Amino acid sequence: MKLTVIGSGNMGGAIVRGLVQGSFFCPEDITVIDVHPAPLDTLKKDCPTLNVVVGNFDSVAEADIILLAVKPWLISTVITDIKFKMDYSRQMLISIAAGVNMETIESLLSKHSDTDGNPAIFRIIPNTAIAVRQSMTLITSKHATPEQNDLLLKIFNELGNAVFLEEDKIPAGTALTSCGIAYLFRYVRAATLAGVEMGFYPQQAQDMVINTMLGAAELLKTTGQNPETEIDKVTTPGGITIKGLNELEAHGFSDAIIKAMKASR
Repeated sequence: MKLTVIGSGNMGGAIVRGLVQGSFFCPEDITVIDVHPAPLDTLKKDCPTLNVVVGNFDSVAEADIILLAVKPWLISTVITDIKFKMDYSRQMLISIAAGVNMETIESLLSKHSDTDGNPAIFRIIPNTAIAVRQSMTLITSKHATPEQNDLLLKIFNELGNAVFLEEDKIPAGTALTSCGIAYLFRYVRAATLAGVEMGFYPQQAQDMVINTMLGAAELLKTTGQNPETEIDKVTTPGGITIKGLNELEAHGFSDAIIKAMKASR
């Protein structure tokens, strides 16, 4: 199975780095296209058998899957450049462009001929943890067969966890997952700064915060408990944890998180 990825920026590069660690694509079956050589050179150093191309879209014709990893405002230009190289009867097109819905993509793909039909179109929203195969990836599709949907789910489940959503749920899901990873990083940063103020070296504090976060996530995932149930287990009457929790809420912690998520839709 051959894959062409258009765009090798932060997210495109992260996806490629994750995919070459999976079982669906050999590096030599992946072609990455960009108009800038520098990110391609970096990818090539990381994975020497990867195919990289500067500004030439010919490999699109040979691909089974085409992944658009470009900024939203470039989607129209890129689809215009590639659509006449595509075979809609067999190829799958994936876009990771936030805010560009499938109706828009379908319209851009029109070749003004009733015989062309439509390719299987997918929108996916991963997060940057895909580079280490730990992304929470959202998927929605149009004109895809059940087999194609199943294939995409299997590919991205190898790179973390993937779930299909109705397209109208994608913006809210993006706030929780793709934007949400940044909010978690900000918590790690803030907690690390607190640790430094309390006497730890920065890396030591960061390691403790990260491993605490990993443990908390695994505990909730394994037990399926509501977070409040686990919070109650460590908030003894008159104890230090409840004092800290009350400080968080006094400064609007929960309200800030909710507002941030809603602002990111």
